[in-house]
Amino acid sequence: MIHAGGRWTAGILVGGSVLAAAGFAWPLFAAAVPRDAQAAVPIVAFALVPALVVALALTLDREMYTAKTVALLGVLSAVGAAVRIAGTGVGGVEAVFILLVLAGRAYGARFGFLLGLLTIAVSSMLWGGFGPWTPFQMFACGWVGAGAGLLPRVGRAGTRTNPASRLAARLEIALLAGYGIVASYLFGLVMNLWFWPFAVGGGTGISYVADAPLGGNIASFTLYTLVTSTLTWDTVRAVTTAVGIVLVGPAALSALGRARLRGAKRRSTSPGGGGTRTHPSTVQGAAATPPTRPRPSAPA
Repeated sequence: MIHAGGRWTAGILVGGSVLAAAGFAWPLFAAAVPRDAQAAVPIVAFALVPALVVALALTLDREMYTAKTVALLGVLSAVGAAVRIAGTGVGGVEAVFILLVLAGRAYGARFGFLLGLLTIAVSSMLWGGFGPWTPFQMFACGWVGAGAGLLPRVGRAGTRTNPASRLAARLEIALLAGYGIVASYLFGLVMNLWFWPFAVGGGTGISYVADAPLGGNIASFTLYTLVTSTLTWDTVRAVTTAVGIVLVGPAALSALGRARLRGAKRRSTSPGGGGTRTHPSTVQGAAATPPTRPRPSAPA
C-alpha cells in the first residue's frame, strides 16, 4: 500500500513531467498563442524546463535520505558520466542508456529519474558540455530511467535450476531490451522537437512555420526527424542499447539486486526494535541476561 507521502511525490513527478513535456513540445502549440506573445514562447520553455529539473530533483531527494541510496546514486552517476564521456564522438552509440534502464528497473522510477538527471549533470560538468540543451537532456534521460522502473514485473526471482525462473529471467531481459529500443527512439524524438525551429532555416519542406496549422508542422517535423535522426543516430542507439542489455543485463541486475535500498532498515543491530541482536548470549525477542561466573567448588 502506498502511503500519502509516496502518492504526493508521485503526483509531483507526474505533474512536473507533464509541464516539462509542454516545454519540449512548444513548437507545436506556439501558433495557438496570440501573435504578440509568440516570440516569448521559446523563452518561457527554456526557463521552465531547468526550473522543473531543480524542483523535481529537490522533491525526490527528500525521499532518498539514506546513506546507501546516496552512495548508490553517487557511484552509478559517476559510472554513467564516465560511460557517456567515453562514447562521445561515436555517432548514436550511447551505452549510458543501458545503465539507466537496468538501474531504473532494479531500484524503481524515482531512483531511475534521479540517476538520469545526475548522470547528465555530472558528465556535462566534467566534459564542459553545458548549454541550453542540458536541462532537456537531463529530463529526457530521467524519463528513460523512470520508465524502466514503471514496467510491469514479469516474474519473481528464483533459482537458476528452476525452468520457470529461467524463463522469467529471459522474458525480463527481452522486456528491457524492447523498452530500450522504444526509449532510444523517443529520446531522439523529444530532443529533436524542442530544437527543431532553430536547426532548419525557412523555405524547406522540413522547416518550422510559426503560423502553420498544427497538422502541417507535425508533418514537417516528422519528415525532419526521420531524415536527420531516426534512421541514423536513433537506430544506432536503439541497437546498441538492446544488444548491451541482452549481454550484460542478467549479470548487472543480479549485482544491483544485492544492494537492496530498504534492507539497511531491517538489519538493526541495536538492542531495541526487535532486530537481530549481535550479543552471543541474547536471543531475538528475549531480554539479555548478563553471564554468571561459576561458583568455586568447596575444598574437599
